[in-house]
Amino acid sequence: MHPKLPVDFTAGRPWIYRMHDIEPYHAWRDLYVASDDENSPFFGNDYDEFVYTQKIYNYYIHPQWDYIGSPTLYLKLLYTDYTKGFCIIELMGEWNDCINNDIMFLKREIVDHLIQRGIYRFILLCELVLNFHADDDCYYEEWFDDIHEHNGWIFVINARDHVLKEMNTVHLENFLRVGHPLNELQWRGYNPKHLYKLVKSFNK
Repeated sequence: MHPKLPVDFTAGRPWIYRMHDIEPYHAWRDLYVASDDENSPFFGNDYDEFVYTQKIYNYYIHPQWDYIGSPTLYLKLLYTDYTKGFCIIELMGEWNDCINNDIMFLKREIVDHLIQRGIYRFILLCELVLNFHADDDCYYEEWFDDIHEHNGWIFVINARDHVLKEMNTVHLENFLRVGHPLNELQWRGYNPKHLYKLVKSFNK
């Protein structure tokens, strides 16, 4: 079962909840598993539920999170629909463009792969992104340009206030849809297609 985040976590003191207990959301696994999808960048991945090897700084994280090249940002591809051309990605950790160039890893290792397979609409679940450190917007602009002619978009769901504030310092709102009403979305109450339909209705 996906862990219920305690009050102290959502109040900005995340480490009170043990990092290695925080699993990617898996209530949709009967609908989609990225490691079983031949078109997924994670096809064929094996996960050891008992051996914890990946860390964010000094904190072990659950082995179900996928490594993308960054030492601090991990993710899970929760759902992909190639017919409608959308995917849902849950992110976890520290998104650090300033030091690690995390957007480069996300764009080159994951996003480019999915775009080549007809995915132009991205839902990013960001409530487990604990911090964001901005650099420039080049990769975000490239991402936006790659999908714009296909009526694509990038929605950021439930990002923390300080994360949004840092994103705004480099005006990522030019390329990502952020803020209200996306920051009050109880997405776990939806199945993936209904969540997509709801989010799509905000694209006006």
